[in-house]
This record gives sequence, C-alpha cells and structure tokens, in this order.
Amino acid sequence: MGLREKPQETIRQDETGHRPVSSASNTNLGSPAEDRVAPKKSLAFYLTFGAVLVNLFLYALDATTLSVATPAIAADLAGTSLESFWASISYLLAVAVTQPLYAALSNVLGRKPCLYAAYLFFAVGSIVFGLARNMGGVIAGRVLQGLGGGGLDVLSEIVITDMTTLQERSLYLGLMAIPMALGSVLGPTVGGVFSSLVTWRWLGWINLPLLAISFPLTVFFLRLRPLEHSRLSRLRTLDWVGVPLFTAGIVLFALPLSWAGNLYSWDSFRTLLPLLLGAALLCAFAFYEGKPAVPIMPHRIFQSRTASATLASVFFHGVSLYSLLQWLPLLYQAVMAKTVLQSAVSLLPTSVVSVVAAVAGVTIVGRANVGYRWSIRISWALTAAGTGLLVLLDTDSSTSLVHGLPVIWGAGIGLLLRLLALPLHASVVRVDDIGLAIGILLTFRLLGGLVGLSICSTVFSSYFSQAIGAIGDLPPSVEHLRDPEAAVAFIPHLRTLDLPDDTLLPILQAYLTSIRAIVYTMTGFSGLGLLSSFFISDLTLQRTERSQQQFDG
Repeated sequence: MGLREKPQETIRQDETGHRPVSSASNTNLGSPAEDRVAPKKSLAFYLTFGAVLVNLFLYALDATTLSVATPAIAADLAGTSLESFWASISYLLAVAVTQPLYAALSNVLGRKPCLYAAYLFFAVGSIVFGLARNMGGVIAGRVLQGLGGGGLDVLSEIVITDMTTLQERSLYLGLMAIPMALGSVLGPTVGGVFSSLVTWRWLGWINLPLLAISFPLTVFFLRLRPLEHSRLSRLRTLDWVGVPLFTAGIVLFALPLSWAGNLYSWDSFRTLLPLLLGAALLCAFAFYEGKPAVPIMPHRIFQSRTASATLASVFFHGVSLYSLLQWLPLLYQAVMAKTVLQSAVSLLPTSVVSVVAAVAGVTIVGRANVGYRWSIRISWALTAAGTGLLVLLDTDSSTSLVHGLPVIWGAGIGLLLRLLALPLHASVVRVDDIGLAIGILLTFRLLGGLVGLSICSTVFSSYFSQAIGAIGDLPPSVEHLRDPEAAVAFIPHLRTLDLPDDTLLPILQAYLTSIRAIVYTMTGFSGLGLLSSFFISDLTLQRTERSQQQFDG
C-alpha cells in the first residue's frame, strides 16, 4: 500500500506494469498494425461523440448558471441567503453522491441503461426548476438535475474510454474540454442574460431542447459490446455495503459544511455531530472497500503515488473552480455596481482564454508526447498567481483590470480542467478500472467544490459581520444587512440605493473586504494544488488496450 514511487526507470512497471515516459522503450501495448495506422472512425462514432459533448455542456452549464442568477431568484421568490446557497450547493451535492454510483452501476448494468436514467432525472429536474413557485421548488429541481447531471458527466467521460485507447484519447479529451469550459465559464453569462432580459426560469427550460438532441443520438448510435453473464448475476456482484456507506457518509459530511457559520456555528452540535458521523462513515467505507470482489472505489487505484497526488490536485482544482465562479460575479455586482448582465460580460475574456487553454494544454501534451508533469505545475503556478492578483480589484478598478486580471486565473484553471485526467488514466493498471477511476476523479473535484463553497460562505459571513458591525449606525433601508444571511440576496439592490457616498462606500467596502478574504483563502488552496503537483510523475500515454464495453460502431 506504500505510496513511495520507485526510480524513474521502474515507475511504470511498479504502478501499471508499463514503463515511464522517460524510458528508452516507450512502446505501445497494441499490435504493430495498431501502432502504425489508427483505425478510421465511423459516422456512429462521431454522432455519439456529439452526444457526449452536449451532455458535458449541459452538466457544466447547470453547475454554474446560478452563480449570477441567484440574487435575482432570491429576490423574486423572497429567498434568504441560506436558501440561495442551498440552491447552488444542492446540485453539486447530488452530483458528488451519484457519480461513483453511476460508474459502478454502469460496470454491472451497462452504460446505456444508466445514461437513460440520468437523462430522465435531468429532464424532470429542469421542469421542476422552471415551474418552481418558491425556493423549496428551486432546490428540489436542482437536486433532481444533480442526480441526472452527475450521470451525464461521469458516464460521458467513461463512454469516451470505451470509444478510444489511451494513446489516442488526449485528442478527444481536448475536444471535450470545449463544452466543459464553455459551460463552466459561460454559465454565469447565460444566467445573467436570462435573469436580466427574460426570466431565470429559462435556466431550466433551455436544457430541454439540448436533451432532445443528445438523447436520440445516444439511443441510436452508442453501440457498446454487451457484458457477459446475466444482469441478475452481475447485480449480485454490486458493492451493496459500500454503496449505502458512501452515500450516507458523503451526505452527512457535506450537509453541515453548507450550514456551518450560517444557520449554525462551527462549534454547534448540529454541525459537529453530522460532520463527525459522516467522516466516520467515510473512513469505514474506505476500510471496507478492500473487502468486496467488485468495490466501487478499489484500493488498487490509490496505491500509486501519482494517482493519489493527482486526486489531491483535482480536489484543490474543484475548490478554486467552483468557488471563484460563484464569487467573482458577485464581486462585480456588489463592489463595482455592475448589473447581473454586466458582471457576466466582464467574465467573457476569462471564458475565451479558459476554453483555449483547456483544449490546447491536453492536446499538445498528448499528441506531442512531451509529458504532463511540468504542464500541470505551470498551470497551478498560473492559477495561484492569478487568484492572488484578484485582490487588486476594488471599487475604482479600471476596465482593463476588471477584464484582464481574472484571465490569468482562467488560463491556469482551464489548463488543469483536462490535464489532470492524464496522470490518473495513465496510472490505472486494469483498463476496466478506468471508469471507476473517472468516477473517483469527478467525485474529488466536486467534493472540492462543495468544501470550497462552504468555506467561502463561512468566510464571507464572518468577515461581513465584522465589517458591517464596525460601521456603526446604518440607515433603515440597509439595517437588515447586520444579518449576513441577507447580504447576498441584497446585492442586486445595492446599485439602486439612494444614499450619500459617505454612507454607501463603507457598505461597499464591507463587501469588498469579505470577498477579498475569500480570494486570500483560495490563493492558499491554489498553493496546495501546486504543492501536490510535485508528487505527480510522468507515465506513458502510449497504451492501446480497450475496455470490456468497448465501442462497436
């Protein structure tokens, strides 16, 4: 179980039975014919890949649209700051719970039945969200969308491993970065446009025509080899103890993170009891996973130092990605008096750079076979530097600073979006474990997002309470801001306040101080991500094995 790497020449033999990139014999595992000529892809392959791209865009878009639209939704439905936070975190929580379960079930039931279930959950959730009459309906819709979105994301990632070999996969991982980056970074723009110009309810309705494109393509063109043995016999092999242990553990662990510092204090038993119980269940789950014949998180995946370091890096990537996508638009609205739409437009340069970086990074590394280790380190350095520079933004920042500073962070975070998949794919010994490894990777990223959003909410509430309390007497129109729960919901109204500058500026400064504290916190997490990258080794990507459910189109 030791995580210490062997000397460079034998790393690959110890981890996966193959040699590292630096080895003189960086050979493929396929036949000579496979090495010489890549098989021509069929029309069914490209149509299925199109469905994968739409699925990833849907998942990423819905993960970030509420970052800008939340204040408008809360104002329309009289929601509190805590309810607004739940509307955002419920999607991520549902995704984090379901992704490893979808991965495990797809190994037992097959990919397509699990994809069909994901489509159903996502469609129903979008309808419930679009029809919501209160914040409870919004949260319920988001949970259902998360149950479906988790499947659309992880199963699309897994299907691409059924369709390609590791040797050729970098090209498709690069192309898959386009909808992921577009959805993740353009989500705030879409949320701002709809909530400002039409209605926030269209954030649910817009999913339906996209589902109408992806679903038929999956039904008719995703052709995978059938699994051996009957479905009943395969169900008997499912990790029936691990599934409930993981589900209960992750829910109990994540829920108190969402309300700590808001609804209840960190030292309240309502926070500590479920948090500790969830941690205990997750520890029990981790211990138990060494026992079943077909675990959902096999210990063998974590036995490589490269895999463990990559998963740590993925976790910190999730912390930064989801936290700053949530709070950057709110910084523009609260401190710079921008509208929802203007704040979304301010992130467009970051969107473009992030997409280009995500595609270029993984494609160049994979196609040129130059190794990913230094690319990951440079990406983390960009992310950390770009995050730290965000503290320069204030009420008087120039347009060039407002649009330009986040671009540095966007370049780093975009590069990491796909680069971090390469070392995990390369470290997996058994090709049929790649689906489970992908589920673990996505779960770690989402857990990072959940933890990051929880920490940011707590940091904001703590600093805002201190800053607003130090102002002294407040006019009646903003007296309710002494309750930090009302702070986020009140952001759309800040720019319409009819207050003298000497009264308004301290209030804006309270928002700025609180969000700067979040930026400092995220800079620290980016530094941890950079540190984790120094434990990742370059492993060969020149492998041609195919999974049991390989594409047969």
